[in-house]
Amino acid sequence: MTEQHQEKPSIDVRVIPPRERHPRIFGMLGALLPGKSMLITSDHDPRPLHYQLETNFPGQFGWDYLEQGPEVWRVEIDRLEDGGCDCCCGSDH
Repeated sequence: MTEQHQEKPSIDVRVIPPRERHPRIFGMLGALLPGKSMLITSDHDPRPLHYQLETNFPGQFGWDYLEQGPEVWRVEIDRLEDGGCDCCCGSDH
């Protein structure tokens, strides 16, 4: 059986100091290959993160709420396969 079932990278930001959360998430997103996804668990709606992704990396990531509170939010973020980036993010993809 050659089914590629790999566990998705995940981060639970509830156990990370607030000032370290976004840098860690963006580090993980930077390492995410096109077509792959990661999971984020938070104690609040991560709308500011979603806004940052849409603003700084337009068209590069998909966003899907898996759970929306009131105590826990879970989001799956996909690295889109398009990969054609005309932005100024400095990425070499």
